[in-house]
Amino acid sequence: MKRRMPMADAERTDSKTEKTVKRGRRKAAKRPDFSHAWRALRHRNFRLYFGGQSISLIGTWMTRIATAWLVYRMTHSALLLGAVSFTGQIPAFLLAPFAGVIVDRVNRRTVLLCTQSLAMVQSLMLAGLTLAGVITIPEIFALAAFQGMINAFDMPGRQSFMVQMVESRDNLSNAIAINSSMVNLARLIGPSLAGIIIAASSEGYCFLIDGVSYTAVIASLLMMRIPRQEVKRHAASMLEQLHEGWSYVSTFVPIRNILTLFAIINLMGWPFVVLMPIFAAQVLHGGPGTMGLLMGAVGSGALVSSLVLVVRKSVRGLTRIIPMAAAIFGCGLIAFGFSRVMWLSMLLMLVAGYGMLQGLTASNTVIQTLVDEKVRGRVMSYYTAAFVGMAPFGSLLAGALAHWIGAPLTVMINGTVCILGAIWFWTQLPKIRKDMRPVYERLGIIPPPPEVVVESAGRQ
Repeated sequence: MKRRMPMADAERTDSKTEKTVKRGRRKAAKRPDFSHAWRALRHRNFRLYFGGQSISLIGTWMTRIATAWLVYRMTHSALLLGAVSFTGQIPAFLLAPFAGVIVDRVNRRTVLLCTQSLAMVQSLMLAGLTLAGVITIPEIFALAAFQGMINAFDMPGRQSFMVQMVESRDNLSNAIAINSSMVNLARLIGPSLAGIIIAASSEGYCFLIDGVSYTAVIASLLMMRIPRQEVKRHAASMLEQLHEGWSYVSTFVPIRNILTLFAIINLMGWPFVVLMPIFAAQVLHGGPGTMGLLMGAVGSGALVSSLVLVVRKSVRGLTRIIPMAAAIFGCGLIAFGFSRVMWLSMLLMLVAGYGMLQGLTASNTVIQTLVDEKVRGRVMSYYTAAFVGMAPFGSLLAGALAHWIGAPLTVMINGTVCILGAIWFWTQLPKIRKDMRPVYERLGIIPPPPEVVVESAGRQ
């Protein structure tokens, strides 16, 4: 016969069990839960995009580094470094607004398939000419301009397509942060690989790897299951739609001010990348491997910044991060201009990369959250113009200044301008938040004021 447990013992056992369960719950509550950090990857289309772009972007960064080193090796000219960068980016400034109208009119996946295919052709042409030993500076200029024209359509198309890949707007900010992490992981890997390959063989192999890598993103786009969208016929002309997009951007204070700061940072801050061959060769007395390490440090800081944003659960608070990130970026550039030691320069590039990417991603996320769907392509084309379009003027300016006063002093001036831009934006925050609030309330990001809730309840 089984012996029955006394009542007191049973109660003590139940009490111990209950305490154990509560203790386990408390421990679980204390453990940080980061499952929300990758929620955008639950969407099949975004997973495909993530996989394809992760491969392709490594090749893209290899080409950027290889192009800069090829030009510097052939000319030893800071001015030509800036000029090639200007040629590759000015088409985005000139064509992006018109590209945004087209992106709003046609199937966005089709736009991306065309741009990625053309980019693959451009990289393979660059590889063939370089490996054959017949590449010339005019040909580099021509191919850089061709890539710039492709980017003018690719960037607004890719940014606008993001909302179709994640399907749920709640996961859009997370998708943008994950995309930034992917870009910066590529920024970390690509330059380091490029430095190794250039030192061992030739810049041409970097271009070849980039050309082949485009097959991954093209395949991912073809495999996506995107709901068929009806292409709307617009009665308005392209110029009328262009004017509509400009009116939206210029009159909506949050987007206007974010793009203004963004343009300042990309005009004066971002072009420091163009001067990396000079810092590697003349300031730190190294070679392509040194430049790869410096760019890898930028990528490391940017990757850390991306991961910090990935774990955020909401877009709230990002407007405060934007000027803080610009100030960090500026301080990093000023200190980098003073450094003559490799380990310190790498550390400061990590700081600059963190600030640069933090501001870039936060700006992108806020804009994508606020913008109306009907003008998304046009707004993102102005984002492209501010991001890529201002950089050519900055590259030309940085190259000219470095030619006259030296690269170190140039980045110090650039960093100072970034800090001044951050101070200006901070003073504009009250106006920005006032205009953002109705949009955030409509999207459910923030609760409505108590009086609105009470009034709504009274009507019911």
